[in-house]
Formats: sequence, C-alpha cells, structure tokens
Amino acid sequence: MDVDELLRRYAAGERDFSGVDLSQVDLYKVNLSGVNLSWANLANANLIRVNLTYANLSRANLSQANLTAVNLIEANLTETNLTNANLIAAEMCRANLSESILTAAKLWKANLNGADLSRAQLPKADLGLADMIGAMLIEADLKEVDFTGANLITADLNGADLRGADLSGANLWKANLNEVNLTGTIMADGTRHP
Repeated sequence: MDVDELLRRYAAGERDFSGVDLSQVDLYKVNLSGVNLSWANLANANLIRVNLTYANLSRANLSQANLTAVNLIEANLTETNLTNANLIAAEMCRANLSESILTAAKLWKANLNGADLSRAQLPKADLGLADMIGAMLIEADLKEVDFTGANLITADLNGADLRGADLSGANLWKANLNEVNLTGTIMADGTRHP
C-alpha cells in the first residue's frame, strides 16, 4: 500500500490497516488518530510529528523508524519492535508499551508519564531528560539505559534490571525500586553501585 491510498482510505473513514506494509514511507505531520496498524511493517518509516493518538500499533515493526515528536498518547504499542527507533521528544503519555522491544531506542526528552513499559526490553536506550512520572517499568530490561536527568517520580521499577544504567541527576522520589538489580549502576548522586 502506498501513502496516497492509505490517506485516501483513512479520509473516507477506514481505520483498520492491520498487517499493511508501509516500510520506508514518509508520513510527515499526517493525522492518523485512532488508526489500527497492528502487525504493520513501518520499518525505516518517517513518522515525524504524526498524530497517532489512540492508535493500535501492537506487534508492529517500527525498527529504525523516525518518530521524532510523534503523538502516541494512549496508543497501544504492546509487543512492538522499536529497535533503534528515534522517539526524541515523543508524546507517549499513558501509552501501552508492555513487552515491546526498544533496544537502543532514542527517547531523549520523551514524555512517558503514566506509560506502561512492563517487561519491555530497553537495553542501551537513551531516556535522558525523559518525563516518566508514574511510569510502570515492572520487570523491564533496563541494562545500560541512560536515564541522565530523567524524571522518575513515583515510577514503578519493581523487579527491573538496571545493571550498568546511568541514573545521574535522575529524580527517583517515591519510585518503587523493590527487587531492582543495580549492579554497576551510576546512582542519581553520581556514585556507582557495587
């Protein structure tokens, strides 16, 4: 499916595009609010400033996609592949990213307040200066994640693996750190956990 067909069908009221191949498409600043792109292939797509509020992107392939400043508020991204995706300054409040793969994803300055990242895989992701108030990171793989200056107030990191992560300057006020693996982690005060 090409971009013109997608936009024409969306404008006509169609919302279910599950399983479509949209790899390498350019959807810059397009409004696709409420669209169903579950199981879709959006690898290497340009989704800068796209409105995907309430969208269903579960199990989609968004590896290496450019999602800079994308609007994914309350979107469903369960089990989605976001490996090496660019999500800088993305709006992802209350998004469901449980069990997603975000290996080496760029989430610098992303808004993940209230997002569910339970059991997500984020090794080597950049979450510097990200807002994650009340985010759920239960049993998440956070090895070597850069949380420099991140806001993790009341975040739930129960059972998360933070080995080698950098929490320098992060705000962890009332964050749940029960059963967290902090081996080699740089703590908020700059000290390294043994």
